[in-house]
Amino acid sequence: MKVTTWNINGVKARLDSALAYLRQASPDVVCLQEIKCQTEAFPSEVFDELGYHCAVHGQKGFNGVAILSKQPLEEAKTGLPGNDADDQSRFIEAVISVPSGVVKVASIYAPNGNPITTEKFPYKLAWLGRLREHFRRLLAEEIPFVMAGDYNVIPEPVDAKRPAAWTSDALFQPETRAAYRCILNDGLTDAVRLCHPGPGVYTFWDYQAGAFQKDDGIRIDHLLLSPQATDRLVAAGVDRFTRAWEKPSDHVPAWVELDL
Repeated sequence: MKVTTWNINGVKARLDSALAYLRQASPDVVCLQEIKCQTEAFPSEVFDELGYHCAVHGQKGFNGVAILSKQPLEEAKTGLPGNDADDQSRFIEAVISVPSGVVKVASIYAPNGNPITTEKFPYKLAWLGRLREHFRRLLAEEIPFVMAGDYNVIPEPVDAKRPAAWTSDALFQPETRAAYRCILNDGLTDAVRLCHPGPGVYTFWDYQAGAFQKDDGIRIDHLLLSPQATDRLVAAGVDRFTRAWEKPSDHVPAWVELDL
């Protein structure tokens, strides 16, 4: 099973790119973030024509996440537990039946957190804390799961071409990186980093100042695996070629392949 995560930066604006990617890469599951549309406005019918079932948690104008799957999606749940007052559409998960049993997949769009002097940064840290608590509950189920998405975290200096340029950004604050490490330390595996331990692995390049042409990127899109999924890990990677397409998202797909 190939599971891909992609911050699409507007599903309607990038629909042609999304369809082209699905035809070319043919992932079994796609986790989309920042779809920027309400649930009922999501173009499910065009993905259905390519053989994908859709589960969507949308929001008008910004945020929004979705899961597309060639197999039926079961037990779809929306919203990150832990704060009933949080109405931002940033989390959706579902179960997929596979020959070896089931696998759980989530599409995650963590808060950006900037500027760090505003309430947005404490919200980001609290959200990551809720995410960790949810992951700990999932770990107790002892099933394969893939928690995929835009975490808005640069985990280590190696994950940025110019780390010094991000020292004032919420994505690279010590508290942000510590929250991510706590998640990993509970028993999850960063699949892309495990398979590609060296520098130069990025998933985001800003639209400004020719960042992609200079390869001035950062790695903020991650696929975190439970131990049961890690045991089945075959490969992981980043499809950076989409960033060179016309009117691209500033993120590119990252993916993991599991033997299920």
